[in-house]
Amino acid sequence: MREDNCIFCKIANGDIPSETIYEDDTFRAILDLGPASKGHALILPKQHYSDICRLDEETAKKVLPLAAKIGNAMKQSLGCAGFNVVQNNGKEAGQTVFHFHVHLIPRYEGGPVMVSWMPGEASPEELTQTGAAIRSALQSEGHNK
Repeated sequence: MREDNCIFCKIANGDIPSETIYEDDTFRAILDLGPASKGHALILPKQHYSDICRLDEETAKKVLPLAAKIGNAMKQSLGCAGFNVVQNNGKEAGQTVFHFHVHLIPRYEGGPVMVSWMPGEASPEELTQTGAAIRSALQSEGHNK
């Protein structure tokens, strides 16, 4: 299913030109127009899913192996030392286009590190309560036996 007003649906399905680096029946991978580093790419499914929670199982099974394949090609062709695999879900997590997509961001020696945070603190009681809440939600969805 495609969304008529979704720019990533239009790009993934070839309605809007892009610098495509990979394409198959399920995905199109393109270079980002506003790259965080040289070679920054997006993996876009051709079907519309608003976020990872809506992604079907078959598409989900294929996306990480594809990210590894493209990331390896980036290391070989661009000489990057590594790469970030970034996937945002929800506005508060930094998602700006509500079509599931994965960022592949090459990282070069001496360059900036993209993902960083200040480690916080949690008491053992807080961890126990938080863990129980998440396990309960998983069990009610039938995901944790």
